[in-house]
Amino acid sequence: MSLFSQLRFHTTVNDLHMLPFEGVEVAFAGRSNAGKSSAINTLANHKRLAFVSKTPGRTQHINYFDFGEGRYLVDLPGYGYAEVPEAIRAHWEALLGQYLATRPNLIGLVLMMDSRHPLKPLDVRMLDWFIPTGRPVHVLLTKSDKLTRQEQAKTLAAVRDKLQAWPQCSVQLFSSLKKTGIDEAEAVVGGWFASLQENVDEPGT
Repeated sequence: MSLFSQLRFHTTVNDLHMLPFEGVEVAFAGRSNAGKSSAINTLANHKRLAFVSKTPGRTQHINYFDFGEGRYLVDLPGYGYAEVPEAIRAHWEALLGQYLATRPNLIGLVLMMDSRHPLKPLDVRMLDWFIPTGRPVHVLLTKSDKLTRQEQAKTLAAVRDKLQAWPQCSVQLFSSLKKTGIDEAEAVVGGWFASLQENVDEPGT
């Protein structure tokens, strides 16, 4: 059974003080129009596991999904959507920064970027918050079906080149519509959990 097919909704919180104390987690983050919820649904092969809003930026909660065995996927609020009131946007962006920089349970970040508009300033800010933790980042270039094969290759190469400054970053193309990139994304996230378990199982740890 694949990792993401086991995913089930666990809980919703709207404040960092309400985050679960136990378990380890991988966070999914991205701009409000990057297709984050669609990507989670596609990976889980479930049409309605993560809420897909017709108005990006409307969901301002942290949603936990359970892989089992104390492992969680954390769906963070989308950031950067212009129609969200400035005070709310500033509040959540500050909260996201605090979560990414200080959450001890967090073992990796999957960062969604629209393949047509990657590495926007807020995307880079998210990386700046998380990179100092030393934990891995995997970038999903979503909506890749909207690019030609040549454009896909060019975009992937350009983003990979820009991410060289951060050796713990990896990147791939992904399309919820065409269901491409699923195996690669699952292998990365599954590898993070497996590496953590190997460290726990080592004598003396």
